[in-house]
Amino acid sequence: MVDENTIPPSRKALQQALLLAGEILENIELSETTLSACLLKASRLARLLNDQDHQLAFEYEASGYPSTPSGIPSDVWRIAQLAGRISQVKIHNKDKTETVLEKASTLAVEVLEERISMTKAAISATRDANISITSANPSQFVHQPSGNTAERNSLRTLLSNDVEMLASRRGFLHRYVSRRYDELRFSGIADDIFSRIRSDVDKKISETVPRAVQKFSAVYENLHSDNPEDWANAVHSCRRIFQDLADVLFPATADAIKNVNGKQKTIKLGPDNYINRLIAYIEEHSDSGRYEAVVGSSLRFIGDRLDAAFTAAQKGSHAEISSREEADRYVVYTYMLVADLLLLAPQSATTAVLVPAAVVK
Repeated sequence: MVDENTIPPSRKALQQALLLAGEILENIELSETTLSACLLKASRLARLLNDQDHQLAFEYEASGYPSTPSGIPSDVWRIAQLAGRISQVKIHNKDKTETVLEKASTLAVEVLEERISMTKAAISATRDANISITSANPSQFVHQPSGNTAERNSLRTLLSNDVEMLASRRGFLHRYVSRRYDELRFSGIADDIFSRIRSDVDKKISETVPRAVQKFSAVYENLHSDNPEDWANAVHSCRRIFQDLADVLFPATADAIKNVNGKQKTIKLGPDNYINRLIAYIEEHSDSGRYEAVVGSSLRFIGDRLDAAFTAAQKGSHAEISSREEADRYVVYTYMLVADLLLLAPQSATTAVLVPAAVVK
């Protein structure tokens, strides 16, 4: 079951998160607003990214950490640890031993900011008046009043501790937001690159293998599902796309014989040997041995994984696809390899009858 507070990781949500992260960094680095206001924005950022622990942490930072007369609940303590609110103190026992205890600061950042402002005003108010005391009696010793020195020192100590705590909170917030900002910028670059590849592949695949377009559509629908079986079906669709592409680019033919290190090796090129046929196609149409090695190796890897997933499904198990993220990777690999293969395809691939290579790896 999907958490009702979860925001689907759509492109729109990630773009909003990137803009918000940039705004928060600007607010912090240019001191444009209070830290408590930045924390509330950061809570929204964490929610957009479905980071529930940090979402709670920023809410507690802004409003204070919940506590009871018996102490801090364990779930709140865990969030306090995440936020770096835990400190250790030594307790000197009567038997001259020491005990190290952990404590958590629960003070809200907004309260901290207000207290710093009030403490600064109080220090200014306790400034000693500029007075001069004399006596007409030359035998009398006149003492300067002690003034508010002790009070000022106490206030300065409080101010120093509060400023240190506020700096710690600012650092915690800045580290999180800057890290997320860099991640989102990188993912945006990767997304732009993949979008260009996808656009090019979608256009070419519709010209080369029209029926594969419907399979790609099915892939997208299955990836948006929360059902693991649909993720597996998305991967199976990738396998069928490679099969369809092989049927067009290098139709099934008789097995080929290749001389490998002085030994004869049979390369199967039948209907089920779609990876071998695609590799044969690469060898026939590529002028670069390096290109053949890289793309061929990738094809073998993804082909083995897709076949393993298909075999598991035939046995009634989808254990080969353990998560949506794994299915996502297969789809990305499929697009990348299809793009490489289509780079070699002639413009009239939909009508041309291609002659299979006589020798393949």
